[in-house]
Amino acid sequence: MDYKLAEINSREIIPGYHGKLIHAQHLSLAFWEVEEGAEVPMHAHSNEQVMQVLEGQFQFTVGDVKRIYGPGELVVIPPDTEHGGKALTPCKLMDVFSPVREEYK
Repeated sequence: MDYKLAEINSREIIPGYHGKLIHAQHLSLAFWEVEEGAEVPMHAHSNEQVMQVLEGQFQFTVGDVKRIYGPGELVVIPPDTEHGGKALTPCKLMDVFSPVREEYK
């Protein structure tokens, strides 16, 4: 199946996080446009997650480690690991979740 991001409707999943979501058989992709200052609270889920910063500066905490990530940087979040973050500037992020993030469907 082919997709064009420009043709996918964006959904505000949490305040300030506007996502375009794609679901495959075993994974979900989320392309986020994040407003400056928007925060995702610390949380955990059973999905493994890879987060990549495409644009901007994003402060991300995984477990006890807090770090600022910039364009081209990625972080792998194991399943059931507490994590959360804050956009220090307007950001574009991409998340990959495995298995499929059912609550995003």
